[in-house]
Amino acid sequence: MTGQTSPPNRRILVIFNPKSGSGNNTVLICADHLRAAGCEVVTRELEKDAPIEQYLQDAQDFSAVIASGGDGTVSSVAYALRYKNVPLLAYPAGTANLIAQNLELTEDPARLAELVLAAHAVRIDLGELSIGEEKCGFAMLAGAGADASMIKASEELKPRFGALAYALSAMRQVNPKKTTFHLIVDGQPRSVEGIGVMVANFGKANFGLPITGDISPSDGKFTVLVIKAGNVFQLLPNLIDSVRSKLNLGDPVFGSGNIETFEAAEITVDADEPFPLQYDGELHVETTPFNAKVLPGAIRFITAVKKDGLVT
Repeated sequence: MTGQTSPPNRRILVIFNPKSGSGNNTVLICADHLRAAGCEVVTRELEKDAPIEQYLQDAQDFSAVIASGGDGTVSSVAYALRYKNVPLLAYPAGTANLIAQNLELTEDPARLAELVLAAHAVRIDLGELSIGEEKCGFAMLAGAGADASMIKASEELKPRFGALAYALSAMRQVNPKKTTFHLIVDGQPRSVEGIGVMVANFGKANFGLPITGDISPSDGKFTVLVIKAGNVFQLLPNLIDSVRSKLNLGDPVFGSGNIETFEAAEITVDADEPFPLQYDGELHVETTPFNAKVLPGAIRFITAVKKDGLVT
């Protein structure tokens, strides 16, 4: 950290979940690096069931906020900071850390401190979910059906297998439930059969694999994926085509119809049979129906990548 300088009165707020991931959270090491560079650092540890807003009431008194935990922690902090113009670092301390991966963040606490000091941030869309009277936010994706069932099944595997738990639970989805989804897409109703609907803001899933083709987190639109395949193995052709597209290896080889994609700024999802709901890895006690709408440019995420480079 030699040679780093800090503007006068630089104040950093650190919000951290000590139980995320394996519990080996390095964010306090990052905080020490920031203090050594001349910053005033305030740390606040999340407590179970405490509303996130109570930790962020004075957030605009800080020059940056660090949210350390899983994707659910990061997205809840981001939603609470929406349109407050306070830069946010998505510190990777959870099991998957998909938001940090999509922002191409390192896991090294010293380098993450350098990013905070460099103060480079890009404005990113957020998603807002409405489930009944409740509202919450997401940065990565929300979904009903197979992906939520997969996340639910992975909970018991995460302490032993970490991020691999998601892949193992996906392979358990041999015969997922299929239903008819009733959608309202930017005001237009439509119905489609499938095993799940995902509303994506970022495009990289676990292990950096692409969910589908190019997804921009700053274009004011979601990419909606209707999963029509009968099980996870039938999705392999789509995954291969997505990887080929990302590597510029030419046109799709398989052209499978197992996934339908389209864009939307707002979507309502209902189903003939209630399906579990997840957003950024958090399972919701309620089920379909839900509404998701884009909050354009709602949060400034700290990253070394320019906005154009975040098309994933």
